Amino acid sequence: MTYELYYWDGIPGRGEFIRLALEQAGADYVDVARNDGGMARMMAMMNNNMAGVVPLAPPFLKDGDLVISHAANILLYLGNRLRLAPEDEAGWMTAHGLQLSITDFVAEIHDTHHPIGVSLYYEDQKDEALRRAENFREERLPKFLGYFEKQLVKSSQGQVHALGATLTYVDLSLFHLVEGLRYAFPSTMTAAEPDYPLLAALNAQVRELPRIKAYLASDRRLAFNEEGIFRYYPELDRS
Repeated sequence: MTYELYYWDGIPGRGEFIRLALEQAGADYVDVARNDGGMARMMAMMNNNMAGVVPLAPPFLKDGDLVISHAANILLYLGNRLRLAPEDEAGWMTAHGLQLSITDFVAEIHDTHHPIGVSLYYEDQKDEALRRAENFREERLPKFLGYFEKQLVKSSQGQVHALGATLTYVDLSLFHLVEGLRYAFPSTMTAAEPDYPLLAALNAQVRELPRIKAYLASDRRLAFNEEGIFRYYPELDRS
Protein backbone atom coordinates (compact mmCIF):
# COMPACT_ATOMS: atom_id res chain seq x y z
CA MET A 1 0.00 0.00 0.00
CA THR A 2 1.22 3.50 -0.82
CA TYR A 3 2.16 5.69 2.13
CA GLU A 4 0.75 9.22 2.12
CA LEU A 5 3.04 11.87 3.60
CA TYR A 6 1.48 15.19 4.55
CA TYR A 7 3.74 18.21 4.96
CA TRP A 8 3.86 21.81 3.78
CA ASP A 9 4.80 22.25 0.15
CA GLY A 10 7.94 24.23 -0.67
CA ILE A 11 10.10 23.50 2.40
CA PRO A 12 12.10 20.44 3.53
CA GLY A 13 11.32 21.06 7.21
CA ARG A 14 10.38 18.22 9.55
CA GLY A 15 8.91 16.31 6.63
CA GLU A 16 12.40 15.75 5.25
CA PHE A 17 13.30 13.39 8.08
CA ILE A 18 10.50 11.12 6.89
CA ARG A 19 11.20 11.57 3.18
CA LEU A 20 14.78 10.41 3.65
CA ALA A 21 13.65 7.19 5.31
CA LEU A 22 11.04 6.51 2.63
CA GLU A 23 13.54 7.24 -0.14
CA GLN A 24 16.30 5.08 1.32
CA ALA A 25 13.88 2.19 1.70
CA GLY A 26 12.57 2.56 -1.83
CA ALA A 27 9.08 2.80 -0.36
CA ASP A 28 6.04 3.66 -2.43
CA TYR A 29 4.81 7.04 -1.14
CA VAL A 30 3.03 10.20 -2.20
CA ASP A 31 4.08 13.65 -0.98
CA VAL A 32 0.45 14.76 -0.88
CA ALA A 33 0.73 18.54 -0.58
CA ARG A 34 2.96 18.73 -3.65
CA ASN A 35 0.18 17.39 -5.87
CA ASP A 36 -2.83 19.26 -7.26
CA GLY A 37 -5.34 19.82 -4.48
CA GLY A 38 -2.98 18.33 -1.93
CA MET A 39 -2.74 21.35 0.35
CA ALA A 40 -6.54 21.58 0.54
CA ARG A 41 -6.70 17.88 1.32
CA MET A 42 -4.14 18.23 4.10
CA MET A 43 -5.94 21.18 5.67
CA ALA A 44 -9.28 19.35 5.47
CA MET A 45 -7.81 16.45 7.43
CA MET A 46 -6.54 18.77 10.16
CA ASN A 47 -9.87 20.61 10.33
CA ASN A 48 -12.02 17.48 10.42
CA ASN A 49 -14.01 17.76 13.67
CA MET A 50 -15.76 14.44 13.11
CA ALA A 51 -12.70 12.19 13.17
CA GLY A 52 -11.82 12.13 16.87
CA VAL A 53 -8.09 12.72 17.36
CA VAL A 54 -6.73 14.57 14.34
CA PRO A 55 -3.19 15.86 13.67
CA LEU A 56 -2.43 19.28 15.14
CA ALA A 57 0.07 20.04 12.39
CA PRO A 58 2.13 18.29 9.74
CA PRO A 59 4.05 16.13 9.26
CA PHE A 60 1.69 13.23 9.49
CA LEU A 61 1.58 9.94 7.64
CA LYS A 62 -1.43 7.96 6.44
CA ASP A 63 -1.07 4.21 6.08
CA GLY A 64 -4.42 2.78 5.11
CA ASP A 65 -6.87 3.94 7.78
CA LEU A 66 -4.12 4.74 10.27
CA VAL A 67 -2.87 8.33 10.67
CA ILE A 68 0.37 8.92 12.60
CA SER A 69 1.54 12.41 13.59
CA HIS A 70 4.92 13.86 14.63
CA ALA A 71 8.16 13.09 12.83
CA ALA A 72 9.72 10.97 15.59
CA ASN A 73 6.49 9.00 16.05
CA ILE A 74 6.22 8.39 12.29
CA LEU A 75 9.81 7.13 12.15
CA LEU A 76 9.17 4.85 15.13
CA TYR A 77 6.24 3.39 13.17
CA LEU A 78 8.14 3.11 9.89
CA GLY A 79 11.46 1.91 11.30
CA ASN A 80 10.85 -1.84 11.29
CA ARG A 81 8.56 -1.72 8.28
CA LEU A 82 11.31 -0.09 6.21
CA ARG A 83 14.12 -2.13 7.84
CA LEU A 84 15.69 1.05 9.16
CA ALA A 85 15.54 0.26 12.88
CA PRO A 86 17.09 -2.24 15.27
CA GLU A 87 15.26 -5.55 15.52
CA ASP A 88 14.92 -5.67 19.31
CA GLU A 89 12.65 -3.64 21.58
CA ALA A 90 15.54 -2.03 23.46
CA GLY A 91 16.96 -0.90 20.12
CA TRP A 92 13.61 0.57 19.03
CA MET A 93 13.40 2.62 22.20
CA THR A 94 17.01 3.77 21.95
CA ALA A 95 16.46 4.88 18.35
CA HIS A 96 13.27 6.67 19.35
CA GLY A 97 15.06 8.43 22.19
CA LEU A 98 17.78 9.66 19.84
CA GLN A 99 15.16 10.86 17.37
CA LEU A 100 13.36 12.74 20.15
CA SER A 101 16.67 14.44 21.00
CA ILE A 102 16.92 15.47 17.35
CA THR A 103 13.37 16.82 17.64
CA ASP A 104 14.39 18.90 20.67
CA PHE A 105 17.40 20.26 18.80
CA VAL A 106 15.33 21.13 15.74
CA ALA A 107 12.97 23.14 17.95
CA GLU A 108 15.94 25.12 19.30
CA ILE A 109 17.24 25.73 15.76
CA HIS A 110 13.82 27.07 14.75
CA ASP A 111 13.77 29.36 17.78
CA THR A 112 16.97 31.11 16.73
CA HIS A 113 14.95 33.03 14.13
CA HIS A 114 11.55 32.92 15.84
CA PRO A 115 12.26 33.18 19.58
CA ILE A 116 9.07 35.09 20.44
CA GLY A 117 6.32 33.68 18.26
CA VAL A 118 5.76 31.79 15.02
CA SER A 119 2.98 34.21 14.03
CA LEU A 120 5.42 37.13 13.96
CA TYR A 121 7.77 37.94 11.11
CA TYR A 122 11.50 37.50 11.72
CA GLU A 123 11.91 41.28 11.44
CA ASP A 124 9.45 41.74 14.33
CA GLN A 125 11.70 39.78 16.69
CA LYS A 126 15.13 40.38 15.23
CA ASP A 127 16.72 41.79 18.40
CA GLU A 128 15.57 38.78 20.39
CA ALA A 129 16.73 36.47 17.59
CA LEU A 130 20.23 37.95 17.70
CA ARG A 131 20.48 37.15 21.42
CA ARG A 132 18.98 33.71 21.02
CA ALA A 133 21.28 32.83 18.12
CA GLU A 134 24.36 33.88 20.08
CA ASN A 135 23.39 31.58 22.93
CA PHE A 136 22.61 28.82 20.44
CA ARG A 137 25.99 29.09 18.71
CA GLU A 138 27.98 29.22 21.92
CA GLU A 139 26.11 26.78 24.14
CA ARG A 140 23.30 24.78 22.59
CA LEU A 141 24.88 23.76 19.27
CA PRO A 142 28.04 22.30 20.89
CA LYS A 143 25.93 20.60 23.57
CA PHE A 144 23.73 18.76 21.06
CA LEU A 145 26.40 18.04 18.45
CA GLY A 146 28.72 16.81 21.17
CA TYR A 147 26.01 14.47 22.43
CA PHE A 148 25.31 13.04 18.96
CA GLU A 149 29.04 12.69 18.24
CA LYS A 150 29.35 10.50 21.35
CA GLN A 151 26.59 8.20 20.11
CA LEU A 152 28.34 7.43 16.83
CA VAL A 153 30.62 4.44 16.40
CA LYS A 154 33.03 3.77 13.53
CA SER A 155 33.30 0.13 12.54
CA SER A 156 36.41 -1.69 11.39
CA GLN A 157 35.06 -1.27 7.84
CA GLY A 158 35.02 2.49 8.28
CA GLN A 159 31.23 2.81 8.41
CA VAL A 160 29.70 5.18 10.97
CA HIS A 161 26.36 4.48 12.65
CA ALA A 162 24.40 5.66 15.65
CA LEU A 163 23.07 2.21 16.49
CA GLY A 164 24.89 -1.05 15.90
CA ALA A 165 26.51 -1.90 12.59
CA THR A 166 23.65 -1.12 10.20
CA LEU A 167 21.98 1.99 8.83
CA THR A 168 18.96 3.29 10.74
CA TYR A 169 16.60 6.21 10.36
CA VAL A 170 18.59 7.99 13.07
CA ASP A 171 21.62 8.08 10.74
CA LEU A 172 19.47 9.59 7.99
CA SER A 173 18.08 12.18 10.38
CA LEU A 174 21.55 13.17 11.56
CA PHE A 175 22.51 13.61 7.91
CA HIS A 176 19.64 16.07 7.40
CA LEU A 177 20.44 17.84 10.67
CA VAL A 178 24.02 18.53 9.56
CA GLU A 179 22.83 19.60 6.10
CA GLY A 180 20.40 22.08 7.62
CA LEU A 181 22.97 23.52 10.03
CA ARG A 182 25.47 23.96 7.21
CA TYR A 183 22.86 25.98 5.35
CA ALA A 184 21.66 28.08 8.29
CA PHE A 185 24.99 28.59 10.08
CA PRO A 186 27.74 28.10 7.48
CA SER A 187 30.48 30.05 9.29
CA THR A 188 29.64 28.48 12.63
CA MET A 189 29.66 24.98 11.19
CA THR A 190 32.91 25.51 9.28
CA ALA A 191 34.56 26.38 12.57
CA ALA A 192 32.79 23.68 14.60
CA GLU A 193 32.88 20.60 12.37
CA PRO A 194 36.50 19.57 13.11
CA ASP A 195 35.26 18.86 16.64
CA TYR A 196 32.69 16.39 15.29
CA PRO A 197 34.54 14.15 12.80
CA LEU A 198 32.13 11.23 13.10
CA LEU A 199 29.10 13.40 12.33
CA ALA A 200 30.92 14.75 9.28
CA ALA A 201 31.87 11.21 8.22
CA LEU A 202 28.30 10.00 8.65
CA ASN A 203 27.01 12.89 6.55
CA ALA A 204 29.41 12.05 3.72
CA GLN A 205 28.57 8.34 4.00
CA VAL A 206 24.80 8.87 3.77
CA ARG A 207 25.21 11.27 0.85
CA GLU A 208 26.78 8.46 -1.20
CA LEU A 209 24.07 5.88 -0.56
CA PRO A 210 22.74 5.13 -4.07
CA ARG A 211 19.09 5.86 -3.32
CA ILE A 212 19.89 8.97 -1.28
CA LYS A 213 22.29 10.21 -3.94
CA ALA A 214 19.59 9.80 -6.59
CA TYR A 215 17.04 11.53 -4.37
CA LEU A 216 19.32 14.51 -3.70
CA ALA A 217 19.79 14.96 -7.45
CA SER A 218 16.05 14.75 -8.16
CA ASP A 219 13.30 17.37 -8.12
CA ARG A 220 11.73 15.54 -5.17
CA ARG A 221 14.44 17.07 -2.97
CA LEU A 222 13.32 20.52 -1.83
CA ALA A 223 15.97 23.21 -1.39
CA PHE A 224 16.50 24.93 1.94
CA ASN A 225 15.00 28.41 2.02
CA GLU A 226 13.92 31.16 4.37
CA GLU A 227 10.45 29.73 4.90
CA GLY A 228 11.46 26.59 6.75
CA ILE A 229 13.16 25.54 9.97
CA PHE A 230 16.71 26.00 8.70
CA ARG A 231 17.01 29.62 7.56
CA TYR A 232 20.11 31.57 6.65
CA TYR A 233 20.30 35.05 8.13
CA PRO A 234 23.94 36.22 8.01
CA GLU A 235 23.58 38.30 11.17
CA LEU A 236 22.65 35.17 13.15
CA ASP A 237 25.76 33.35 11.97
CA ARG A 238 28.37 35.76 13.30
CA SER A 239 31.37 33.91 14.68
